[in-house]
Amino acid sequence: MEKLAEKYVTQASGNVVSQMGSEKVMFNTEKGKYYNLGETGGIIWELMGEPVQVKEIVLQLRETYDISEADCMYQVEEFLKKMREEDLIVLGE
Repeated sequence: MEKLAEKYVTQASGNVVSQMGSEKVMFNTEKGKYYNLGETGGIIWELMGEPVQVKEIVLQLRETYDISEADCMYQVEEFLKKMREEDLIVLGE
């Protein structure tokens, strides 16, 4: 997957998200599949409510979690890669 830091990402339509304890779960209405976003994935999902640069997501997460920029970027990119494979997000310039 190409470098994402400068790219914008947003939620794809057709998903219903609910809070279950400290985690978010999502149901994709088109595929009929459920996804557990977890706690951090839920935060990322909320940040993607409007188009946001990936580097801004990393900045926001680093304000909450004690993690290096490189590790955080890697983890965010891996999460977004999985979301993109399932057509759950829209990636733009």
